[in-house]
Amino acid sequence: MAKMELKRTKEFDLPSGVLAAVVSPDAKQAVVGCLHGVYRLNLENGEHDRLYQHDSYVSSVALLGENSVITAGYDGELRWFDLVTNTLVQRQKVHDFWSWDMTVSPDQMYVASVTGQYIAGGYKYEPQAEKEPSIRVLSASTGELVWSLPHVPSVQSVAISPDSKLVAAGNLMGEVRIYNLEDGSLQTQWTTSAFTSWGIIKSHCYLGGIFSMKFSPDGEQLLLAGMGPMRDPMAGNGKQLWQRWAWRGNKPAMVDQTHDGDGGEGLMETLAVHPKANHFIMAGRLRGGDWNAAFFEHESGSRIASLKTGYRVTEATYLADGNHVLLAGSKSQPKKNKKGKFNDFGRVELYSF
Repeated sequence: MAKMELKRTKEFDLPSGVLAAVVSPDAKQAVVGCLHGVYRLNLENGEHDRLYQHDSYVSSVALLGENSVITAGYDGELRWFDLVTNTLVQRQKVHDFWSWDMTVSPDQMYVASVTGQYIAGGYKYEPQAEKEPSIRVLSASTGELVWSLPHVPSVQSVAISPDSKLVAAGNLMGEVRIYNLEDGSLQTQWTTSAFTSWGIIKSHCYLGGIFSMKFSPDGEQLLLAGMGPMRDPMAGNGKQLWQRWAWRGNKPAMVDQTHDGDGGEGLMETLAVHPKANHFIMAGRLRGGDWNAAFFEHESGSRIASLKTGYRVTEATYLADGNHVLLAGSKSQPKKNKKGKFNDFGRVELYSF
């Protein structure tokens, strides 16, 4: 595949740092999950308004149909909101700890959320067993609990297959589990050590893990993203890392990963797979190197475009037209202006390719 050319077409600032975002099918608005609430952003003129708040940070946003959203937060709650009537329809406590990640199935039947707190379970600092189910699957329409599925905390990423039959979740230790949504059975599990650090210097504990995951369009492979191991986890200088796994069969096998010379240093926090074209995007933080958002060809794994955004990217998503991508995140630590208010530090950008 030839190199892609990227052009920034729109840019907006928001009052609060962005952790998640979703774009309407007509690409006229985005619903943005921020540190201080859920915002609706007009993608044509930049006007925005805060719709509601969680009791803590908003970690995930997903569309439910064209006129509703579901959000998850560090308060352990899911909230359903009607974008037409501007009313909060339902709220449900699904975790005692926070929701790290949440997603809605393509057929709109399920919503899956993952949780878990890393607490040392022994003298080797291995994770303590979960105190609550790490994976909750609910009916997206009613909020009724469908499955409570086990994992090893903390579980930081979740994905549902394109056919809406499987849910995958990844944790701090690089362990991936895939469950069948029809009967709740475990389909497969494996561990990759590439995303986890043991703190030899300063921090004697485990850090890192799988921060984002997405199924390939045919559902046969699973993409994982995070950061490579470090001797000093506080340095944040692990490799910008993705891996692609063929998960079916007796033993899941890694097919490819970030090629030598294609990645710098920094935690990668978001993945998006183009539904039709042969590429995906990975983005996050920049510690060292020349990009913190990059496009890769799916089959060859080659990097075909990259961006140095100047801010931490926490969300990347393709628009419905297939020719644009939205990036969102947070600029540097906010400072108070002369009026005593914090400057805007949320960031949303649109790029064409």
